[in-house]
Amino acid sequence: MNINDLCTEAYNTAKSKGWHDEKRETGTLLALIHSEVSEALEADRKGDQENFEEELADVVIRILDLCGSRGIDLEGAIHKKMEKNKGRTYKHGGKAY
Repeated sequence: MNINDLCTEAYNTAKSKGWHDEKRETGTLLALIHSEVSEALEADRKGDQENFEEELADVVIRILDLCGSRGIDLEGAIHKKMEKNKGRTYKHGGKAY
């Protein structure tokens, strides 16, 4: 199964559970992704590795769902971005982190 197949599966699962009965704004979907990242941070702070991993999976599933709902070629976008990153300078932009 490739990444775009996972997008379709995540979207279809969410849709079958009623999470796409109404169209959701992009901001709402991004906020849901952000909430999963925050939950992962909290699990890590507590040293709960199992929950940390589960929350990271939730982050990815939310991203897959968003892409599946919008017909985004996530696999293509990832490959394109990774190639772009290979051409960047060391710690590009002079950022500390």
